[in-house]
Amino acid sequence: MGIQEVFCSEYWEARYSAADRVWSGRPNRQLVAEAADLRPGEALDAGCGEGADAIWLAERGWRVTAVDFAAAALRRGERQAESLGAEIAGRIRWRQEDLTVWTPPERRFDLVNAEYVHFPPGRREPFFRSLAAAVAPGGTLLVVGHHPADLEANLSRPPVPELFFTAEDVAAVLDPAEWEIEVAAARPVPATDRDGRPATAYDAVLRARRRA
Repeated sequence: MGIQEVFCSEYWEARYSAADRVWSGRPNRQLVAEAADLRPGEALDAGCGEGADAIWLAERGWRVTAVDFAAAALRRGERQAESLGAEIAGRIRWRQEDLTVWTPPERRFDLVNAEYVHFPPGRREPFFRSLAAAVAPGGTLLVVGHHPADLEANLSRPPVPELFFTAEDVAAVLDPAEWEIEVAAARPVPATDRDGRPATAYDAVLRARRRA
């Protein structure tokens, strides 16, 4: 997979349309670990895919804006939410946007979640800044991605090193006067390598709180 393919909406539309489900349908483990104890409010799920994270948040009382540029993924997420009943479905607003150009409203959300949204450095820093700007005073920014250490293992990762980042890369765009870094870690997670053997991958996990 080349870098241009990663940012091609046609590729992702085709990928989502070609299978009944692309991802597991379960919320991302780092979201569960970092957000389970947060008080529900307004959340932005940036790069929501098929909506498992958005649905998990809605089930816990959050009002969620779920954003992705793949219409096929958004439709799948919306159908899944509707299958869980009107109360859950009514807490999620599904929005088709290109995150490389879309700017979320500033200081709006009590939680901004971005899981495995990978851009090259020239686009990554502005993206992180736009996410941070969307967090309300006292709110939480949670960014999770594939750590560069994964490139050294026999894992199913795109061979595009510039797409990978560390928690410190995210923290570097945050003003220390406005933000408290609560978690900045390379967190090991169980994985399976390209040969089907047990392996260890690493998630870059950044959780920060905007000072009230």
